[in-house]
Amino acid sequence: MQGTVTKSTGSWYQVKDTDGKMWNARTRGKLRLSDLDTSNPVAVGDQVKLKLDPNYTDTATITDVLERKNYMIRRSNKLSSKRQILAANLDAAVLVASLIAPKTSFGFIDRFLVCAEMFHIPAAIFFNKMDLISEKLQDDIQNEILEVYQNANVNIFFGSANQNQNSSLNQLPNFVDFIYQKRILLAGHSGVGKSTLLNTLYPQANARVGKISDSHEKGKHTTTFAEMFHQIDGTQIIDTPGIRDFGVVDLKQQEVSEYFPEFRQFQQNCKFNNCTHIHEPGCAIIQAVEQEIIHPARYHSYLSIYHNEDIFE
Repeated sequence: MQGTVTKSTGSWYQVKDTDGKMWNARTRGKLRLSDLDTSNPVAVGDQVKLKLDPNYTDTATITDVLERKNYMIRRSNKLSSKRQILAANLDAAVLVASLIAPKTSFGFIDRFLVCAEMFHIPAAIFFNKMDLISEKLQDDIQNEILEVYQNANVNIFFGSANQNQNSSLNQLPNFVDFIYQKRILLAGHSGVGKSTLLNTLYPQANARVGKISDSHEKGKHTTTFAEMFHQIDGTQIIDTPGIRDFGVVDLKQQEVSEYFPEFRQFQQNCKFNNCTHIHEPGCAIIQAVEQEIIHPARYHSYLSIYHNEDIFE
């Protein structure tokens, strides 16, 4: 029997079989040890094979994970060798970001986008909590962000999960059109409003919502495990616990530039074939940055990832 993993609590998984029945499942020892470089051998979105437990009507063992078409993976910090698969078999990956309370940095955003590019996953950023920003500043801030990512192969949305969807300042309806009938990952720092956004779009999801810590303006981890929410319209949303760090994995230095889409049209014009785009004379990418064709913030992220500086916040 086969099914799709819809929830992960660490030791137990919920799996929906092809008939729509939900099973509580665990992995067997051999499977748990088969992928030592990830903290989770099974992820939400995985297609798995099940062996039913003859002693129970709703319990099974996951015997195999079928080949993934893609996945989003991260390393939690520089000192950790463990990698975590956030979700698998995605149609799109959405990063929920906020500019204040808490602030999401360009470095964090760009690491997320590089991972999506690596695995050919369409990416989007939903800048939430725009209602916390003065209306006088909103247009300038939105234009600045759009300028940073204008050639980065990413869909950008602005809005507020707490605001009326019909507000002229809210692009929630556009976002709904983007995710319609897709399986998407919803990721971001704690406190940016992932669960609030999910509840606003689909109240029946009833995802837990937490408060922001006054001392550090950080969110509390109210979502403690990854879970897939199936919507009536066919959309599947994988809500994930808040993540503080996003380390890029399985990426060689000479490959980093390939996952910055706005670099591609220029790097073939570099003087040297093995150009690192850092110090070489005749580098077309450096020239594009100097001419502000490539935004300096994106180039800074490139340098940070290239040098493995792991500046996440």
